[in-house]
Amino acid sequence: MIPQEIISKVRRIEIRTKGLVNDLFGGEYHSVFKGKGMIFSEVREYQPGDDIRLIDWNVSARVGTPYVKIFEEERELTVYMVVDVSGSGRFGTIQKMKMELGTEIAAVLGFSAIKNNDKVGVLLFSNEVEKYIPPKKGKSHILRVIRELLYYKPKFRGTSINSALDFLLKVAKRRSVIFLISDFVDSNYWTSLKMVNKKHDIIGIRLYDPSEAELPDLGLVKVMDPESQKEFWINTSRYSDRMDYKNAFENRIVELESWCKKIKFDLIPISTQDDYVEPLMDFFHRREKRV
Repeated sequence: MIPQEIISKVRRIEIRTKGLVNDLFGGEYHSVFKGKGMIFSEVREYQPGDDIRLIDWNVSARVGTPYVKIFEEERELTVYMVVDVSGSGRFGTIQKMKMELGTEIAAVLGFSAIKNNDKVGVLLFSNEVEKYIPPKKGKSHILRVIRELLYYKPKFRGTSINSALDFLLKVAKRRSVIFLISDFVDSNYWTSLKMVNKKHDIIGIRLYDPSEAELPDLGLVKVMDPESQKEFWINTSRYSDRMDYKNAFENRIVELESWCKKIKFDLIPISTQDDYVEPLMDFFHRREKRV
């Protein structure tokens, strides 16, 4: 039995995210993520201005007047939500934890996908692939996805983006749209990401909490790495220690952004402090101009 608390959370997320999809994201999603080609729809009588290359000569000969073929976009896509469920996602100091933010974003994107009749699959990963849900259509499937994101208890706490991407290359046979939702606290995954980026349309969503960028002056404090579970002391009163921490964080972000530019990988930073609507809409608008 699923606890009532989880059912209530799923319902609240469904209400909020479906409203956003209906009001904002549905049309933007459709404009940005195109289908895989054009397919034949029907024939109709030739009208002045029609391309003569589209004339269906067989039909025209049978009825005695010219008819043209009409094509439409083949809309159906396969969309994968690749979601980081490692220990560092269980962190947040402002409004919500990174994992909670990631779940709501995945719900918005999932409802946008099914609204456009796309299939949605999910891959949860820590330092290995934790759970894989094959792509399917329909509201009940997305509700199951949200339930898993809320209810699933990871077996491990580390992060391996490599493991997730390598698994994805094996299961995603056709070109797909992939949303990689993570805080990207990991390293040495760029070769795999570059391969996936060539084969698929992959977009990264980097979740972060403002307090991760800079340590406050709190004196001597014990901190714990949420992934390794190791505890250690930091003297936050020492300016040099706070600056070392800040510089290390900023250098990691600079390196991340540099790699993104190098392999042309779209990365959307979203803070636990802010609403995710604006950065997502901004990305959709910029992406639509490139399509």
